[in-house]
Amino acid sequence: MEPGGYGLDTTFAALADPTRRAILTRLAAGEATVSELAAPFHISQPAISKHLKVLERAGLISRGRDQQRRPCRLEPRPLRAATEWLETYREFWEERYGNLDALLEELQASEEGGGA
Repeated sequence: MEPGGYGLDTTFAALADPTRRAILTRLAAGEATVSELAAPFHISQPAISKHLKVLERAGLISRGRDQQRRPCRLEPRPLRAATEWLETYREFWEERYGNLDALLEELQASEEGGGA
C-alpha cells in the first residue's frame, strides 16, 4: 500500500478507462463541477458520477464544497506514486536500448571493417 492508503492496482485500474483519463486531463487545468466534467462526453451525468466515484476511491480526485457547488479537483499523490513506479521501468528499458545501440554500432563497425 502506498502512502495515503492508495495502491498502484487501484490507481492503474482507475486510469484504465479513457473517460476517466480525460476527466483527469480536464481537472489538471483546474477544478470543475460534475456538470462541467460531463459536458464534453456523450454519456449521462450519472455515468460521469460513476467514473468520478472510481477516481475518488483511487484517491485521484477529491470533492470540495463551495456554497452549492461541489467542485472536483485533481489529487496528485497517487499519480506521483504510479509515475515513480513506471520510472524504474523506463530506466531499465533505456539501459537495454543503450546496450542494443552499442551492439548495433559494434556490428556495423565490424561489417564496414570486413567489407573494405
